[in-house]
Amino acid sequence: MGGMTERSIDLENYLVVNLFKHSLFSTDIIWICLVAFVLLVALIATKKIFAFNMLGVDDAEPRARTYLRWGFGAIWLIDGILQFQYTMPLGLANNVVRPMAAGTPSWLHSLMIHGVNLWNDHPISLAAGVAWFQVGLGLAILVSKGKTGRWAAGLSVVWAAGIWLIGNGAGGIFVRGATILFGWPGATLIYVVSGCWLVVDPKRFHRSFSTFTLRFFSLLLVVAIIFQSLPAAGFWHGGNSNALTLMTRSMTSVAQPHALAWFVRQGGTLSGRLGGGFNVIIILWLLVTGVALWRSVKARTNWPVYSLAIGCMILWVVAEDAALFGGISTDFNSLLPMAVLGLCALPRLETASPRTLRLRPEMTNGVGAVIATFATAMLATTIISMFVTVTVSATENTFYLAGNGAASPLNATAPLFTLTDQFDQPYSLGEHRGYVTLITFLDPVCWTDCPLLAHQVAQVRSDLASNAKIDIVAVAADPYHETLANVRHFIAIHNLRNVKNFYFVTGTRAETSKVWADYGIGVTMTPTDAMSIHDDYMYIESAKGKLKWVIPDDPPNAASLNASSVAELLSLLATQGIH
Repeated sequence: MGGMTERSIDLENYLVVNLFKHSLFSTDIIWICLVAFVLLVALIATKKIFAFNMLGVDDAEPRARTYLRWGFGAIWLIDGILQFQYTMPLGLANNVVRPMAAGTPSWLHSLMIHGVNLWNDHPISLAAGVAWFQVGLGLAILVSKGKTGRWAAGLSVVWAAGIWLIGNGAGGIFVRGATILFGWPGATLIYVVSGCWLVVDPKRFHRSFSTFTLRFFSLLLVVAIIFQSLPAAGFWHGGNSNALTLMTRSMTSVAQPHALAWFVRQGGTLSGRLGGGFNVIIILWLLVTGVALWRSVKARTNWPVYSLAIGCMILWVVAEDAALFGGISTDFNSLLPMAVLGLCALPRLETASPRTLRLRPEMTNGVGAVIATFATAMLATTIISMFVTVTVSATENTFYLAGNGAASPLNATAPLFTLTDQFDQPYSLGEHRGYVTLITFLDPVCWTDCPLLAHQVAQVRSDLASNAKIDIVAVAADPYHETLANVRHFIAIHNLRNVKNFYFVTGTRAETSKVWADYGIGVTMTPTDAMSIHDDYMYIESAKGKLKWVIPDDPPNAASLNASSVAELLSLLATQGIH
């Protein structure tokens, strides 16, 4: 309705969900299987199938690397499965990433919003691509000791770094009140560190992994103490104003297992009762563990790592609600990956012998090679498809469908009318022989929906060929503000003067009321109202004077989402030969 822009979109809109399912389980799977088949044939023909995912004959994988590969391969795999949630196309950019942009520096804010807009232009294609890409990363890292796994690890570093910066706002470091308990420094930063170690040569890994990882965590915990000590974190307060108390109440208000909710609430209640005392406990744990981790490099003690892992796991449940409940979950949050990486860096694993295979090498090599081949096919297919999507493909109509439903086909004679255009000349519908007409209804004094609709039609015309045979007609939809002065002012302030073959037509109240009635446009307004409330519909009239499409278009209050409506209008005009 004109004059009303605040509305929510159902993140599980059935049209969008069906499109997402089709992309995930039909289009993408077919391409993945085709690419995997070609790879398998090539590997078998070249007799490299058994060596595809393994290290060299004389190389042995350090046990710590094996555990790291298994741990983060599984994490990437589960993260990929989480991307199969049907809320991803509509919700990830606007409900997860956009809120994280608040409070970030202008350069980072601009980068994040650009990422949001890019996702909103291609939500189905990118959501499906990201899901299979992360599943492919997880499988490749899990099964491959050799070059395939190292290449996948390298891709995971680049991918995780991009998510950390654009998707997580640099791990929330610029957010007031950032704390290790609520996600800082970002799970994907831990993915970057882990991926880097899986890329390096196994021999160098054996020499350096534990030392560098333990000191990395030692420094990280020291920085965490600084953030945890700041008043802005909110942990020095007692009672219901304590940051953890507030967070646990918010998290446990959503559906989840009762036992988990009870445990989380107890942690929040304890934090509120102790107030600053609870924060002292957290800071002491960070301090003792951090110092001990640094000393353990030379002392080769294991208990600081267990302290890190156990503390992270407890807080992962209490402070992060296991990171799987309460909205759109995309990963495990930071504390669980920290625990996994820390345990893999245990000093005692440096002297542990490599794991021995329990199955015959032919079986492990063969099965692993087949899985690695399909993982490679997932990575190759999704990388290419996402690159083509963001560089070549047109904007999707996904958000249009979510907000308005599908346009309806018609085959009725268009009701004719003659009104006065902005040039004070009579304009008659269909007066230009052989032209298709896009008809919309705008209130010339509206400042909410109508400017957005005007922007849409202007964008549509700019995307069409300059010689496209199309008229764009806007009928004034305001019984008290339909003078030529009102119309011309609207055109001026919304940059519509240069839109080719654009006609904003008006007339007497009786004349415009008849047009509204003929096209089923309800207009509600009293003399004291600032603007009208009217139905937001567009029509496409064919060159032969037939109404071919009626298009509901209640525009969202965001330019990036309106691009989806433009895509829908362009696709419908294409059915009439307008390109």
